[in-house]
Amino acid sequence: MHSRLKFLAYLHLICCLEFSAAQQLQQQQQQAASLTEKIPLGAIFEQGTDDVQSAFKYAMLNHNLNVSSRRFELQAYVDVINTADAFKLSRLICNQFSRGVYSMLGAVSPDSFDTLHSYSNTFQMPFVTPWFPEKVLTPSSGLLDFAISMRPDYHQAIIDTIQYYGWQSIIYLYDSHDGLLRLQQIYQELKPGNETFRVQMVKRIANVTMAIEFLHTLEDLGRFSKKRIVLDCPAEMAKEIIVQHVRDIKLGRRTYHYLLSGLVMDNHWPSDVVEFGAINITGFRIVDSNRRAVRDFHDSRKRLEPSGQSQNAAGANGLPAISAQAALMYDAVFVLVEAFNRILRKKPDQFRSNHLQRRSHGGGSSSSSTGTNESSALLDCNTSKGWVTPWEQGEKISRVLRKVEIDGLSGEIRFDEDGRRINYTLHVVEMSVNSTLQQVAEWRDDAGLLPLHSRSYASSSSRSASASTGDYARNHTYIVTSVLEEPYLMHRQSFGEQLIGNDRFEGYCKDLADMLADQLGIKYEIRLVQDHKYGAENQYTPGGWDGMVGELVRREADLAIGPLTITAERERVIDFSKPFMTLGISIMIKKPVKQTPGVFSFLNPLSQEIWMSVIISYVGVSIVLYFVTRFPPYEWRIVRRPQADASAQQQPPGIIGGATLSEPPQQQPPVPPNEFSLLNSFWYSLAAFMQQGCDLTPPSIAGRIAAAVWWFFTIILISSYTANLAAFLTVERMVAPIKSPDDLAMQTGVDYGTLLHGSTWDFFRRSKIGLHNKMWEYMNVNQHKSVRNYDEGIRRVRTSKGKYALLLESPKNEYVNARTPCDTMKVGHNIDTKGFGVAMPIGSPLRKRLNEAVLTLKENNELNRIRNKWWFDKSECSRSLDSQETATPNELSLSNVAGIYYILIGGLLLAVVVAIVEFFCRSKGSRLKAPSNGAAGGVPGMLGSSTYQRDSLSDAIMHSQAKLAMQASSEYDERLVGVEVRVVHLKTSI
Repeated sequence: MHSRLKFLAYLHLICCLEFSAAQQLQQQQQQAASLTEKIPLGAIFEQGTDDVQSAFKYAMLNHNLNVSSRRFELQAYVDVINTADAFKLSRLICNQFSRGVYSMLGAVSPDSFDTLHSYSNTFQMPFVTPWFPEKVLTPSSGLLDFAISMRPDYHQAIIDTIQYYGWQSIIYLYDSHDGLLRLQQIYQELKPGNETFRVQMVKRIANVTMAIEFLHTLEDLGRFSKKRIVLDCPAEMAKEIIVQHVRDIKLGRRTYHYLLSGLVMDNHWPSDVVEFGAINITGFRIVDSNRRAVRDFHDSRKRLEPSGQSQNAAGANGLPAISAQAALMYDAVFVLVEAFNRILRKKPDQFRSNHLQRRSHGGGSSSSSTGTNESSALLDCNTSKGWVTPWEQGEKISRVLRKVEIDGLSGEIRFDEDGRRINYTLHVVEMSVNSTLQQVAEWRDDAGLLPLHSRSYASSSSRSASASTGDYARNHTYIVTSVLEEPYLMHRQSFGEQLIGNDRFEGYCKDLADMLADQLGIKYEIRLVQDHKYGAENQYTPGGWDGMVGELVRREADLAIGPLTITAERERVIDFSKPFMTLGISIMIKKPVKQTPGVFSFLNPLSQEIWMSVIISYVGVSIVLYFVTRFPPYEWRIVRRPQADASAQQQPPGIIGGATLSEPPQQQPPVPPNEFSLLNSFWYSLAAFMQQGCDLTPPSIAGRIAAAVWWFFTIILISSYTANLAAFLTVERMVAPIKSPDDLAMQTGVDYGTLLHGSTWDFFRRSKIGLHNKMWEYMNVNQHKSVRNYDEGIRRVRTSKGKYALLLESPKNEYVNARTPCDTMKVGHNIDTKGFGVAMPIGSPLRKRLNEAVLTLKENNELNRIRNKWWFDKSECSRSLDSQETATPNELSLSNVAGIYYILIGGLLLAVVVAIVEFFCRSKGSRLKAPSNGAAGGVPGMLGSSTYQRDSLSDAIMHSQAKLAMQASSEYDERLVGVEVRVVHLKTSI
């Protein structure tokens, strides 16, 4: 029993020992695994390198978040410096070394680089930087340089580009000492020969103002001389210099060509800054947006950045722009990652001891002796010994770095034994007139400059030489690309016959091609363009251009004959002949419906304002006549009222007593009458206005002056009215809603647009004229109102009922207007003047002979003949009929003069109504007056028969008065009545 207990105790002890040993082994494995999880890196950045720091941050995050495939995690210690003081920088570097970093990264100025480079080589600390300064202190002979630059040396690329353009001399502008050293390196790499160039001037510029002042000096020395400027400065400074140059009216543009020597074309160049496209700019780009690594970078950047933050500086392809410096820093991080991966794949525990040392140093020491021993294993700059302890893994890491081969943002990354980039590619790009970058060549360190077919400039010597020789193959069949568009090129109707070759087509361009082929003695074959486009910049197509221009750029065709407008943008990538047709941008609208004269069309010769002025003048003149005839004594005359005869006061014979009827009447004072009452003044003015006579005449001088000026006014007005009346009554006019481009821009009732991204679109986009800018703003905001082809635009014009106008070339406008249903028309003058030309690739030997042939056809009037043939001779609308309908007077119909009949009938009816109303009013007044007369004083009972006779006589007189004509004044009426009364009394007394 006792032995059994001993055995169990012994077994328990063994199990506890095995368990503790296993636990210790597991803890060691977990500790070792945890030690290999993080690799520390030190980073030092100059202040103001935000984009480089962001790229470093993205690279760290992209690697650390890739948990599934990464072997380790990167841990960064970042310091930002704002001084080039060597002492402060040294303390900063030593602080990084004391943290146990495995490698250093940095983007510092050339002044700080030497200090950092020296510490790197002294302590054998690998140092990866996006760029080296031009002057780098190399280590002693036979020693390894622990610094690696991600930016390649491309001095030869600058030399080859200058020679590609054929520049004989350059002007070198730089902003720092590093730029002058770069010029020295360019000089050193120049090879003796006939193609060398000379540096005409060298100038250091501290700011944009100094650069512009220097350009003014160049302008004063020779305004029309060619100025080839190599500009060595940061991207933002270069942009500002170019913008200020274009905006300065004292500086030329066509004579300047900038070559930006730095890798600044990878920065964001906004396409809406039109100044960039107004001058010749060439530069270098190292980031190729078509590479998969670049696309993956943008995808990861979108995931890591907040939504919308990365779109502040979007490039032409809609992706966020990244500078060359930022791309090189991003690649630097992944070069280190690849180097550590290679080391760990070969020996997973390579850095285990270093991890243990860093862990113990970071966790602190339990005793002073332990802390001293552990800290001594880390790099220490302040050692009291006579030598320094280098980083034990530094040489191995540096040698592995030189063997790294990856595909980064800056292309294929490989290094030579000295740590310099090899097998790299630069893109030579130019700024187009649209402020977009177009690649014109590639430069490789192993092959040199390789021009693309889409180069926008050939050297002046090569272009002129190829054009002047005029040597071309006459037995060669040339490919002519064209596009289907009436009447330039159309499919020919076969009528059952099978057509082959060029006989399949007809039209203006077909006839032109036949005549040019006869002049040149060549054969040709017409091929329709594949994408049915004319030609515009398109970065997604080979050569950067689509349509007919793209086929010429890619050398897929020899000529392009069609309605292809000659523009500066196209002239940069292809050659044009002399224009075979001159044209301009015109306006097409729907032909308005003819307007027949209305009932009151006789009022149209004068505007509403004039008619209102005439009415006001008539009232004013009448009132003035009334008042000026009140004051002069010549307008008044004395008229005495006739008195009743003495016998009329006696009783008639047969009356008893013979007494008198009443008392003798009193003598009435004379009344001075004036014929120009207010109503007579209005009547006189109306009679004079209607060119009719009047019985009234003002005898005073004032009245005659007023009447004379009124007569003069009326005779001029009536003559003008009569002169215009015939045209308005006999011509049926077509009133268009707009008549000129100004009307189109100022109104809002008629929409308008043009062909999207065509030459007309580009004309309005680049124009500096206020009217054109206003139209461009409208079309740019309302792009849905523009069309993708002319057929769509013409159809919209015809169906919009006059509410849409299309901007297109004048020949197309004239042709459509002459085709059924004949419901469109051209309005206004042409907005600009340009021409169609025969296009060909740059340097084509046909150019000289084509120019001669086009000029010969123009002088022989052949071009006008074929234009009349396809535009007017085959017109489906009668131009003479249109002119007769719009300009020839027609006979008058009742509808033309119906208004004056309405006025006549209305006036007669009004006169009848007024006469009836006047009659009843007069009769009623007479009846009311009769009782008052009968109640007059007399002898009662004695005058009954006499009173009865007078009442009867008064009624008879009132009836006779109603039959008389209207008299001029009331006093004149009373005088007549008095005379008739006396006559009646005399008859009764007899």
